[in-house]
Amino acid sequence: MSETSETSETSETSETSGTSGTRTQADERLLAADVQAHELLRDDAGGALATSSTVLGTLDHTEVGLWEAGPGTDHDTEVDEVFVVLSGAATVTFADGSSVALRPGVAVRLHAGDRTRWDVTERLRKLYLA
Repeated sequence: MSETSETSETSETSETSGTSGTRTQADERLLAADVQAHELLRDDAGGALATSSTVLGTLDHTEVGLWEAGPGTDHDTEVDEVFVVLSGAATVTFADGSSVALRPGVAVRLHAGDRTRWDVTERLRKLYLA
C-alpha cells in the first residue's frame, strides 16, 4: 500500500471511530486541537508575573507544553528550552544587556543558566520544549 493510501485510510478511521469510543492513533497523538484556546492551569510559578501552564506531553525526556504570563516584569534563571510565541508581546533581556522582542511567530532558544528579565506588555502565550 502506498504512503498516500495509508494516510488516507488512517484519516478515515480516526474520523469514523472517534465517535465509537475507541481511541485511535490520531487521538493518542493529538496534543492540542487548538493551542490558542487550550485551557491552562494557573500556577503563578513566574513570581511577579501571573502565570499559567500545562504539559501537553513528552518527547523522550523533553517536556512539551503551553505557558502564559503577564503582563508585568520578572527575573528568571532559565532551563534548556526552545519556544515559539503564539500570542502576546514581550521583551526578554539577557545578562549582557542584549534582548529579543517577542511577538507571535518568534522562535527562541534559551540555555540552562541564562539569567533573564521578562518585560511582558501583552499577555504572552508560548509553546515550549524543555
